[in-house]
Amino acid sequence: MAVTLRDVVSALDEAYPRHLAEDWDAVGLVCGDTEAPVASVLLTVDVTEAVVDEALAAGADLLVAHHPLLLRAVHGVGTDTVKGRLLHRLVTGGCGLFTAHTNADVAAPGVSDALARTIGLTGLVPLDARDEDPVDQVVVQVPPASREAVVDALAAAGAGRLGDYARCAWTATGVGTFEPGPGSTPTTGRAGERSSVEEDQVAMVAPRADRERVLAALRRAHPYEEPAFQVLELASWSGPRGLGRVGRLPQPMGLQAFAEHVARVLPRTNAGIRIAGPVHAQVERVAVCGGSGDSLIGAARAAGADVFVTADLRHHPASDCLEVGGPWLVDVPHWASEWPWLMGARERILSALDPLGEHLDVVVSRTVTDPWTSRA
Repeated sequence: MAVTLRDVVSALDEAYPRHLAEDWDAVGLVCGDTEAPVASVLLTVDVTEAVVDEALAAGADLLVAHHPLLLRAVHGVGTDTVKGRLLHRLVTGGCGLFTAHTNADVAAPGVSDALARTIGLTGLVPLDARDEDPVDQVVVQVPPASREAVVDALAAAGAGRLGDYARCAWTATGVGTFEPGPGSTPTTGRAGERSSVEEDQVAMVAPRADRERVLAALRRAHPYEEPAFQVLELASWSGPRGLGRVGRLPQPMGLQAFAEHVARVLPRTNAGIRIAGPVHAQVERVAVCGGSGDSLIGAARAAGADVFVTADLRHHPASDCLEVGGPWLVDVPHWASEWPWLMGARERILSALDPLGEHLDVVVSRTVTDPWTSRA
């Protein structure tokens, strides 16, 4: 069975759901025929002339980028603009383009997970946790003989998922009482007569976005003409997704040694790595954020991080950290901080599409798209 662009897009949407992206972001499929076969995928942080050259030379059917090529609205993609020319080349070369940006930043695992694991951190938790998607609890009374069929139907509609577990349900047995009206056709009992029957109460969680589908499945599977059920909107709670990650080093080390370790494990760039803090300060608890993360310095301090690793740090926030005694800062190149995510995205694509049984070549671009070419 041939892998299509639709298959790859579905795998990426599952790994990095689009609804996690910021409102201002532009993620998803930029160009490409969703029914076209895909044999080769190239992954990159940025879409540049050199990356497009690489993709077309390799015969890639899809280019997956972290940074959007078209973040702001455009009214044409003619070759008289840089971005128009790049997109035109991809289209005429038969190569699709897909972007996973802030949705990949927030996902678990996502951009910061990859950075943290590359550095060697363990026990990862979000630095700025996002609430889980809104969840309902559906509670329904059902005859014991129909309980399993109703649970199966609700599970098939999306209910009963808890982490890596599926078809999760809680049941209790009780007695239901009712009196059918004159125009009813009850499954048990007679119109106008009070009835009492043994029933099981079934409770299952379900994504609020799937509420209508779950309730429709309940009504189809339930034997009663008028099933008794409740829908409870559960309180939100923090989940594993969010910006940045906090973890620990296997053992404490000096700030200078730590920064040198970060420089060794990340791709080398001309910009180098900057340090703010006493070079001999001991660090163990580490916060990271792939990409521009100085808005999260306060979160890193609140999390008790000894050091914060991120990119694009500005003068005044860095100066403030020194004045208040931390967290100490390790400022890395933006591109280098996000590059490790490409390897994780590659594995997610391959693991999702391997069951289709077709060979799929997924490659991480070797092109360095860091814009700083040298330093004086």
